[in-house]
Amino acid sequence: MTLLVETESTADLLAEHVAARINEVLVEAQERRGRASVVLTGGSMGVATIRALAGATRTAEYVPDWSEVDIWWADEQFLPEGHPERNIQQAADAAEPFALMTELPPENVHVIGASDRFENAEAAAADYVAELETAARAQGSPTGLPWFDIALLGVGSDGHVASIFPHHADAAMREATVIAVYDSPESPPTRVSMTLPLISTAEHVWFVASGSEKADAIGRLLGGTPDEGTSAEETPAGEVVGRVSTVLFTTPETLSAGSHIHCA
Repeated sequence: MTLLVETESTADLLAEHVAARINEVLVEAQERRGRASVVLTGGSMGVATIRALAGATRTAEYVPDWSEVDIWWADEQFLPEGHPERNIQQAADAAEPFALMTELPPENVHVIGASDRFENAEAAAADYVAELETAARAQGSPTGLPWFDIALLGVGSDGHVASIFPHHADAAMREATVIAVYDSPESPPTRVSMTLPLISTAEHVWFVASGSEKADAIGRLLGGTPDEGTSAEETPAGEVVGRVSTVLFTTPETLSAGSHIHCA
């Protein structure tokens, strides 16, 4: 994997920079295909980026036609609809002041099922697989999967992405596209997640991480600690690769916090 690194001095500036880059890719995708898509994530930087992306709809000249953008989610907490810990709810709260969600037709926002709608996480995962397949058929996709222009991912302090955690049984799954996750090391314990192979179908895979607590994980992602390895079992983020680009967006403090990290 050729992992490019781009930095901004603060987390706020980083979120604005990533939002601008997302806008560029989505506009270019719409120029080519008439439509664009992005896989979003939760977490502090994921939500900050969504907030910056929504804010840019008022100020930036280079913005996509949001009525022709599909929004997917890399993972979701298996909690009731509207729960404040659900990624979709946090994104809606972040975007609401800028009215971004009102520009998105409801059918463009592909929501992973909530616990008050599905009996268990497996059922919610199966429903999301069906939604992916429906979108793929509508696009005439020969792969059976819809097109993802960008997959935006956070990186956990342990190296996890989406809800694929190190040393977790789900990290080894290669055939599935969407899975139920139980006994997550982070709360809540039950989640639904895209798998690493599905995320890697995106044209662009972009990691967004800020904070010294992410230094060890980012070091492994960059190959700075070869004794620890970057397999899915150790660092799931290390096995996600975009078909066109794979980029780490981060801050200098994240890179400098671990003396083992080398950016060359």
